[in-house]
Amino acid sequence: MKRARPGPLRIPASYVAVLCNLALTAAAFGGIGGGPTVTITYPNGGETLTSGNPVVVTWTASDPSGYIAGADVLVSFDGGANYSPVALGVFPDSQATWFVPNRPTAQARVWVIAYDGFGNPGHDYCDAFFSVASGASGLVSTTLRDFDLPGTQPNDVLPPNSPDDCVFCHGYYNAAVEPGFNWQGSMMAHASIDPLFRAAFDLTNRYAPESGDLCLRCHMNAGWIAGRSNPTDGSQLLPQDLTGISCDLCHRMVDPFYQAGESPIEDVDILAALDDVPSAFGNAMYVVDPDNTRRRGPFSDALPPHPFLYSPFHRESNQCGTCHDVSNPAFTRNPDGSITLNALDQAPPGVGPHQMMSEQRTFSEWLYSAFNSPMGVYAPEFGGNREYVASCQDCHMRAVTGRGCASMNVPLRNDLPLHDFSGGNTWVLGLIDQVDPLVDPTAINAGVDRARYMLQHAAEMDVTRVGGDIRVRITNKTGHKLPTGYPDGRRMWINVTFFDATDQLVGQSGAYDPLTAVLAEDKQLKVYEAEAVVSPATAKLIGLPAYSHFRFAVSDLWLKDNRIPPLGFTNAAYSAVGAGVVGYSYPDGQNWDVTLYAIPVGAVRAEVKLYYQTTTKDYVEFLYAEGGPGSPGEYLWNLWNANDKCPPELMESAGILGVSTLPGDMNCDGQTNILDINAFVLAISDPVLYAATYPGCDVNNGDINADDQVNVLDINPFVALLSGG
Repeated sequence: MKRARPGPLRIPASYVAVLCNLALTAAAFGGIGGGPTVTITYPNGGETLTSGNPVVVTWTASDPSGYIAGADVLVSFDGGANYSPVALGVFPDSQATWFVPNRPTAQARVWVIAYDGFGNPGHDYCDAFFSVASGASGLVSTTLRDFDLPGTQPNDVLPPNSPDDCVFCHGYYNAAVEPGFNWQGSMMAHASIDPLFRAAFDLTNRYAPESGDLCLRCHMNAGWIAGRSNPTDGSQLLPQDLTGISCDLCHRMVDPFYQAGESPIEDVDILAALDDVPSAFGNAMYVVDPDNTRRRGPFSDALPPHPFLYSPFHRESNQCGTCHDVSNPAFTRNPDGSITLNALDQAPPGVGPHQMMSEQRTFSEWLYSAFNSPMGVYAPEFGGNREYVASCQDCHMRAVTGRGCASMNVPLRNDLPLHDFSGGNTWVLGLIDQVDPLVDPTAINAGVDRARYMLQHAAEMDVTRVGGDIRVRITNKTGHKLPTGYPDGRRMWINVTFFDATDQLVGQSGAYDPLTAVLAEDKQLKVYEAEAVVSPATAKLIGLPAYSHFRFAVSDLWLKDNRIPPLGFTNAAYSAVGAGVVGYSYPDGQNWDVTLYAIPVGAVRAEVKLYYQTTTKDYVEFLYAEGGPGSPGEYLWNLWNANDKCPPELMESAGILGVSTLPGDMNCDGQTNILDINAFVLAISDPVLYAATYPGCDVNNGDINADDQVNVLDINPFVALLSGG
């Protein structure tokens, strides 16, 4: 990312020569003497380099001492006004491989700084500017500049340490409560190797060049911070970069909004050292503590053996919002809600969730809900030791009783956050041991069980009969939309089956075939989902059919979003951040939805089920077709075929008897005959006793003359009905 602020360039320390950051500028540098003599040999001016290709930057360095301790390589894309690191602490070679980033310019310049054994620097610049040309192709001509975002940048700090460094103390002592075991069974731990993500990520880069940088910031954060995110397809990442959202990233995260008296005082300098401090939460615009030995956490009485800072930020949903609001920076959301493609090869004009095209709004959905309140919402099924839940952590890191590490000398807490991060993704989590055979299968299975528990408690379903219909009410019990998160392929639907007196199926809505993974269309089908598409205007610009779907990198129009909002939401607040309901209607505050299903003739009972599915056949087949042979999409498709085609998860189920609408069927057995006489007489003489004797039966089945009343005037028509008249 181009340094947004001119002035001193902060370079991370040479690995050998110095232990603290150096503040250097071209003007001030000439005053430092006694260092090596450096001569850049390539590129040295006049060349044209193509982005995406590896280039070997070469130089010579000599020193009277005969010893060169290392070198740092930096590059400028704006004529030398700002520099960013390419390689740091290069030793012993006088060369560094550089994958040219997609930042087209005619004013590129390399700067090499070498150090002698005493830390004295010497340097050289290219003799003249060289050019960088874009070598990328896609549906749009985006560059890395289109995805430049504030916060910590590649090579600014040392990358997160391996989670293996943490489990020595924070694992292998109590699987029920310890951080290590529970994190290992979470999707957070496996975000880098999630095969569904990898298939979508592959296509994202193809549609909008360099957009993968946005994905790498979160899913492969260790490699992104270490400067291995270019090319943005992840091809230069190392195995140690694939550790998901790990302990070290979260526990080195700094609140970008400094709060005097609450935030650690150290954060003043950390934030001041940034060229661009995040002004909103989202898009993995994190700030990482440059001290890679220091951790942060929510307990002020913690006394770990490593440096530690008490951090209230780690109890706040804002920290989760760092990654759980996702937007496309290449598109601007205008005040009227319309979306426009930005002028390309430029930094986005705004980085708030209200300023960009939305992809995911889980954090904002919570932010504008009743859960975001001092008391929160009564939900002991989610809170563990808490009855009321308010923050993301209250549900997804529920309070348990236990110790945070293996030592018996640490406090036994009743509000220990369980590091399980459970969501609703049972299927992909169940694939992880096929993707990486080295994972702990016990931890994975435990994580699947926890995710299933979350799904089974995320909704409440009420089923009643209303005249000739059954009424199904689904209530969202979560603090965000249901379902939420990544929308492509993710859905929830209602399945209703009707049976006659012989238990034969006489009607169905929402039928799913597990052999083909097809959800049948029908007139009453209710599917809760969101669909973003390419608008006709943008489609014309980039050469796609209007309303093309499953292409989030270039989608700019929400065609549908009927997902159920959480308690306390408002339409105005949701619309303002790109989370509004589309093609449907929910009054402010309403966290439920009602659907009526016509009862077919002959039905005497119904079964109603609510299902959730992580991904659909259409989406998996799209990823395969677009990716082609040998692609991550094909790999996912093979896993999908071999693992039950992502079977839906049952969230809720209910049965209802007495749904018959057959005239004269007063005992609700699906037939009209002499066995209905006593029930008919009772319905006329004592409707209250009839309702108690035949619960669920509809007294209106006795309205034979269709005058909207059940009384003595129905006797003769009833007799005629029995006699076949």
